[in-house]
Amino acid sequence: MGVRVPVEVDLAVVGGGGAGSLVLTALARRAPPGLRVAVVDPVRKRGQDRTWAFWGTPGGDLEPMLSASWSRMEVTTPAAARVLDLTPLRYAMLRSAPLYERAAEAELRLGATRYDAAVGALDDDGTAVTVRDADGRVVLRAAWVLDSRPRPPRRPGRTSWLQHFRGWWLESPTPVFDPGRAVLMDFRTPQPARGVSFGYVLPVSDRFALVEYTEFSPAVLGDAAYDAGLRGYAGLLGVDLAALRVREVEDGVIPMTDAPFERRPSPRVVRLGTAGGATRPSTGFTFSAMHRQAGQVAAALAAGRPPVPRPAYPGRHRWMDAVALRAWDSGAVGGPEFFDRLFDRNPASRVLRFLDGATGPVEDLAVMRSSPLLPMTAAVWGDATGRLRARWSRR
Repeated sequence: MGVRVPVEVDLAVVGGGGAGSLVLTALARRAPPGLRVAVVDPVRKRGQDRTWAFWGTPGGDLEPMLSASWSRMEVTTPAAARVLDLTPLRYAMLRSAPLYERAAEAELRLGATRYDAAVGALDDDGTAVTVRDADGRVVLRAAWVLDSRPRPPRRPGRTSWLQHFRGWWLESPTPVFDPGRAVLMDFRTPQPARGVSFGYVLPVSDRFALVEYTEFSPAVLGDAAYDAGLRGYAGLLGVDLAALRVREVEDGVIPMTDAPFERRPSPRVVRLGTAGGATRPSTGFTFSAMHRQAGQVAAALAAGRPPVPRPAYPGRHRWMDAVALRAWDSGAVGGPEFFDRLFDRNPASRVLRFLDGATGPVEDLAVMRSSPLLPMTAAVWGDATGRLRARWSRR
């Protein structure tokens, strides 16, 4: 019996979650003719396993897949309750099922080869990448690999927190929710000793909404603590849980760290999603950056360039995030106070564009001026000292 020659493709997408699905849908719209694509993932994603929320302008390729969107958003702190007009932006919700369906359709249109295998190794020789399964067997050879599997950062961060949450999809027999606005952050929840907590409401209708309890803190909680947080927040909303039905439960854990992620671990392997730096360290938001990465990959291939997206956020934003994380972690600045000042002293559209990495230096200075000056200055010095110590320790 002869030796099997591995299939050769131009592009292998490793991982079929949100980042991989967005890449496939972008390629189906603008990939160059004849592009040979493979998808390698042991699980064929389908159904409602997660919900993404993001802000942007109406229209675009995601519009037909949205479950809901809002032009008004509520941010509540102990100091004030604000209903913000997001114009010209809007806050939008995308559930996973329509994206996975669109990605499956894109695979067919692209004529992609599917491998239901777990990837064990990516051997990059500088001219192509050999993709191996968990047992070391060759799956295929690819000119480029886009890898969206979770990966740890290149080295530990000076501050490493998590955004972790539990959400209940609540259904009511009578009108309960306000479908005209989303609640982005409600800081009336009891605050942890070290961290930040808030409630979150995404109403699809006046009878159906996702209600979440979220924490920014160093460690996850147990099931009972999340459920207690949700029950307490429902009480703050005035929602009688005995009269509602929990149709679905969503849990999640997202890194919030100033640790660097390796966007390109070898010449022809490109990481996407959280492993590729798409998660904003100060908030855990990821979806908008994944969507940008997917569009940039498709545009590069259409232009005959390597499929390497730009960094998800400007370097100055990553530095500002590191300072904010340090200030929260040290207790110098409270999360509710920080976000209260941020939304009180800036237009909502500026805050959202900043959190999305889309503001320029002048607007960034305005955002910095709205932060508590003395505690943030101390955090800046602490961050600088930490960077110097880390640099000397690596010598």
